[in-house]
Amino acid sequence: MTNIFRYINTTLWSKAGHFNKALSKGAKTTTWIWNLHDYAHDFDIQQRSTGLIARKVFSSNLAHLSLVFFWIRGMHLHGAYLSNYDIWLKDPKSITPSSHLAYSLIGQDILNSYTSEYFSGITITSGFFQLYRSEGIITQSQLKYACATSLIATLICLSGSYLHMQLMSKFTSFYKKFQSLSQDHLIIIFGSSSTSLSAHQIHKMLPANPLLDSGISNPSILQVISNSLSENLALFSTNLSSTGKLLNPSTRSVFLSQVAAHHKTTGVVFITLGLIRFLTMYNSQFSILTSYIDYHIVLSINLALIASLSIIVADHLTRTPIYPHNSTSYPTILCLFIHHAWLSGFLIIGSGAHASIFNLRASPTSEIRHRDPIYSHLIWVCIAIGLHSFSLYCHNDTLEALGRPEDIFHDNSIQLKAIFAKQSFLRAELQPDIEMLDKKIIRITQELGTADFIVHHIHAFSIHVTLLIHSKGVLYARNSRFVSDKLELGFTYPCDGPGRGGTCQISPWDHLFSAVFWMYNCLNVVTFHYFWKMQSDVWGFVSIQKHISHYSQGDFSVNSITINGWLRNLLWSEASQVIQSYALSSICPYGSLFLIAHFIWAFSLMFLFSGRAYWQELIESILWSHHKLKIIPHIQPRALSISQGRAVGFIHYTLGGIGSTWAFIISRLLVLS
Repeated sequence: MTNIFRYINTTLWSKAGHFNKALSKGAKTTTWIWNLHDYAHDFDIQQRSTGLIARKVFSSNLAHLSLVFFWIRGMHLHGAYLSNYDIWLKDPKSITPSSHLAYSLIGQDILNSYTSEYFSGITITSGFFQLYRSEGIITQSQLKYACATSLIATLICLSGSYLHMQLMSKFTSFYKKFQSLSQDHLIIIFGSSSTSLSAHQIHKMLPANPLLDSGISNPSILQVISNSLSENLALFSTNLSSTGKLLNPSTRSVFLSQVAAHHKTTGVVFITLGLIRFLTMYNSQFSILTSYIDYHIVLSINLALIASLSIIVADHLTRTPIYPHNSTSYPTILCLFIHHAWLSGFLIIGSGAHASIFNLRASPTSEIRHRDPIYSHLIWVCIAIGLHSFSLYCHNDTLEALGRPEDIFHDNSIQLKAIFAKQSFLRAELQPDIEMLDKKIIRITQELGTADFIVHHIHAFSIHVTLLIHSKGVLYARNSRFVSDKLELGFTYPCDGPGRGGTCQISPWDHLFSAVFWMYNCLNVVTFHYFWKMQSDVWGFVSIQKHISHYSQGDFSVNSITINGWLRNLLWSEASQVIQSYALSSICPYGSLFLIAHFIWAFSLMFLFSGRAYWQELIESILWSHHKLKIIPHIQPRALSISQGRAVGFIHYTLGGIGSTWAFIISRLLVLS
């Protein structure tokens, strides 16, 4: 009882160093709070021992993996106990998926909407049900088994993390070898996981899905038949060559046999690469190449690769649907696209951050060669693309305001054709001009016009500017002609004005700060372009008379050629759903999220624009209230530095901006669908 009381006694909490003795020393100011967040993850500063750093990295990897398994557990838990998955399996074309239920405590059950027979809940757009079916899960019991398995894996990873961090501190020789062994081990483990998933898909997924396509929806019958047919795998070899079509006519998704073959091939390739890497590791020439490998550069490369794969997945989810019946759920496709796009953006930012840290702390060269030609060429590319792309919009807006529509760049006046981008939209001969399921359009052949040409150049401009800022932070992290001793200053350092050296916005951290905003601008334009283009030219219905009706009736090519058109016909005209969301229980949560996210976004501007003295006085009031409750150490307020204010500002800015954008577009699409 004494130990329990010790951890709930607020008097002890208020003493600096109660949770970490190292933090009991030093200035008793609010800087202590920033150091608590900063130094906890900087292993290089905490210890210089290679074995200890490797042990911490290995332990943190297992801890992060436990979070992934715990998230998977929650995903299957909601599907097992709170969803209408069994009803959705019977009729996935018309049943709305739901795996969240708001209980009536203070009247919040109004958020529930009628989704299917005898079931009310909150509509989900995460694609979990389509993922369940592609896994071969056909009963609620199987969802419970998956949930239990994920929970066991979570406990194993947490136990392994604690074991390697706390109980195996004496075995330093193993961790010294870990840095060189981890790469081929991870490659082989990844390949083995992909092969195991392929085996599961062959034995569980392939027998069940053809039965569901044929109309068999009774869970007990499905389980018996699929188990008896899993031994005869020749029945499920349906593929592109046998049907002459890329997509399954029943689900309008890629044939799951091709998905299984993809995972099997990927597993074989990675296992082979891992074995080759392991066998050639002791070669003297190869060891020279790996002698400079640092955790930061390895993490930077991995983050960049995963970011690239994430944006590729976002594109393929639209062009080549993978999961059964996912292509007809327009809100799900939209949310998955936005999720993977933003994920790739933040991973790229992390990649640049760790590349800068590697360049500062572990780079074998004192200066990166050819950085000046690379940077100067990027500057000229950004100037050229930005000048031409925005000049086209300014030209169109000006002439439209002057009443001269015949002189603007438009498909009906002065045409501009996208030559290179057109190649990626060419359809194979096996694909028809239009593909649909249950009268809903899945894909349709379209020709890129002037509006696409202009907005594609805006994409190119924002991407190149983000790359420009990002690469400058990496290439000039150690030194520059302006400040030659950046290496001594570190990753981030105080921002002094022109009268005190002029070090504002030249540290690697400040470059990341600027790159975050350009990444945000880039992905916001991509999101709005995707949302408007799809509902204008792709998403819609086909009537009995073979008449195609799109959601916004093809207004993208007409109105998106001017900046005023983007503001008038997209942001203003299509905001009616989220503004009037209180009248509809199905989307009223998104209306609340829209307002809250706007508040968070506006809150960030006070940190980005306001003076630091304002926040010092505010922090004094906050500290006083916490001191009265004795839940924090007795520390004195210190004004936020410029870097600290920027950190708080850009976090709230991106969080609020993403929340506002997502609530805006998902509200409209849920109503239209």
